[in-house]
Amino acid sequence: MNDTAEQLDRKVFTARVGVETFVAPVGPLTSDDINDELQQTLAECMEKGEYGIIADLADVGQLNSRAIEIFLDAQDQLLHRGGRLKVVSAGPLVMESLLITGFVHYVPTQGEDSQDTVRDAKSAYDPMPLGELLVRKELITQEQVNEALREQKKSGRRFGEIVTGRGWLEERQVLQALAEQLAVPMVRLRAGVYDPDVVAMLDPETAKRLKVLPLFNVRGVVSLATANPQDMPSLSEIEDRLQTTVRPIMARAEDILKCLDEANDDVFMSDEFITEVDGDFEVVENVVSDDYATIDEMAAGSPIINLVNSLIQRAITDGASDIHIEPSRKTSRVRFRIDGVLYEVMTPRIEIHPAIVSRMKVMANLDIAERRLPQDGRIQVFSRQRCIDLRFSSLPGLYGEKVVLRVLDKNNAILDINKLGMTTANLDTYIRLLGRSHGLILVTGPTGSGKTTSLYAALNYLNTLEKNIVTIEDPVEYQIDIINQNEVRDKIGLGFAKMLRHILRQDPDIVMVGEIRDQETATIAVQAALTGHLVLSTLHTNDSTGAITRMIDMGVEPYLLSSALIGVMAQRLVRTICPSCKTTYLAPPEIIEKYGWTDERVQLSRGRGCQDCYDSGYKGRMAIHELIESGGDLQRLIMSNASRDELNQHILEADIETLFHDGLGRVRQGQTTIEEISRVISS
Repeated sequence: MNDTAEQLDRKVFTARVGVETFVAPVGPLTSDDINDELQQTLAECMEKGEYGIIADLADVGQLNSRAIEIFLDAQDQLLHRGGRLKVVSAGPLVMESLLITGFVHYVPTQGEDSQDTVRDAKSAYDPMPLGELLVRKELITQEQVNEALREQKKSGRRFGEIVTGRGWLEERQVLQALAEQLAVPMVRLRAGVYDPDVVAMLDPETAKRLKVLPLFNVRGVVSLATANPQDMPSLSEIEDRLQTTVRPIMARAEDILKCLDEANDDVFMSDEFITEVDGDFEVVENVVSDDYATIDEMAAGSPIINLVNSLIQRAITDGASDIHIEPSRKTSRVRFRIDGVLYEVMTPRIEIHPAIVSRMKVMANLDIAERRLPQDGRIQVFSRQRCIDLRFSSLPGLYGEKVVLRVLDKNNAILDINKLGMTTANLDTYIRLLGRSHGLILVTGPTGSGKTTSLYAALNYLNTLEKNIVTIEDPVEYQIDIINQNEVRDKIGLGFAKMLRHILRQDPDIVMVGEIRDQETATIAVQAALTGHLVLSTLHTNDSTGAITRMIDMGVEPYLLSSALIGVMAQRLVRTICPSCKTTYLAPPEIIEKYGWTDERVQLSRGRGCQDCYDSGYKGRMAIHELIESGGDLQRLIMSNASRDELNQHILEADIETLFHDGLGRVRQGQTTIEEISRVISS
């Protein structure tokens, strides 16, 4: 029993494959506990005479200076014994950390993409002038270089400042060329590519004055991010202060200052962060009761207001669907959900967490004194010439209230049925179903799978002055002209079933029920479909056949459902490959055989990870669908109360494209990856 518990607690696993031993840590190598375990595991391997060790870092998101030193020490011992250490499957953040410290020149290192092996060689200093180097790279012309040099003589400004100021090049391009000329690495700074303990070695005032950021301290050498690696007086000053050797790393000055703020937990007080808010950003305040007028006045001008506004605007800019603000024992964590995945963007001090929550409650017109009960509200902001709705939800927890803001950007809503991303066959079937005068159409899938978007696009397609369209929603997410939209109010007993019963007396042609949750709503919806109304609704089931069995399990008679149901569409949202870092590769033979592809060579795509996609390799999402149109065979199966297996067999025999097969088609088209399809569908 103790052995089992110990295995469950382990964070570093080993496996012997032939003459090599794989060591696979799970989780970030940033705490003493996991680093102690890593060091002990490597030592145990060497004691057993295992001198060919491969460190698999596929599940390591980031690492600190001590973890790098542990690997370097292990390499020393292995080389002394005639063995060696090799690192494989390093993710983008880990790979950049290893490049920064020069680790890759001592330990063979391979990224997640097997073609991205880092060469075990150092670049040499290139004495060629920067202008000539840019011309050789065909980034600017010789005429532009001559013009910039003439201006440099007159103004005394740096060559790089002139070419970027003229708009000929981006700052990133100039810095990359300068890094190549000086033979220093260049890094795109963000959380995860620096060790917070090393950042703290240099006082913030000095770091901001010199615009430098200590990144890692490995064997007495500090990797230092700087926008000017040739500033020898500054480098000498830092070496004197830290009593170490400094290894300069090229980085943008703006990124250095931003990371300094985040690393020193001064984000909420940073003028630079606060000024990120656009001039047209405005909170559309609700009317606050007199009891809280004093609180509002006290908050005016506070940095907390600027922090909250900055968070909201950054979420809108990054395309986040949700903002999570979560307290823990020592810090508060802010995460954005982008394309269905959460990313950490900030960790303010826990002391300011209550102030952040209170500010958001004031914006949502809620009781800031109530911290024991959950609260829900709504916030409106005006940013970049458009109005954004935010749904506020708070939940009391062990260390304080957790807040989630759902971002509803009406301008990003897909209300065009032709832009839902359906295949031609599925789109034709969907439009044919919407053209029916009566019947029940169900859209199924888990929360966040785009069901509501598909229904809104259908309503917009059907929306004409000749039709009376009525909706029941909880809540109303997007407002559409002409359509009569109604919101459920459970607090006063006005639920889906009661409202649907009254709506049927309003002479509707088309009824949209936001969700069928109980037997009463399901029964009334089926009856409405049988009495000449087109009814659209959603269910939380995993696939299209699950919707049929769920309706029967709710108590709807099979003979009624078989007559009313005209179509079921299951859907999921999958992430699409980031266009900025998209690469192609040939699928391995086992993958071709597994999925039954007939081509001998199949070219697939994936993303390497870059700044535009938070190093995930994905940016944006698209829908995949499984659409069943009810016909004679399916109706007979429903009437006989067929099992789930029998319904699935019918889909197979009818050659209906399933969710997974629709997803595989998108993989072949280079829009997404097999891993993403498998993750979403769990197939």
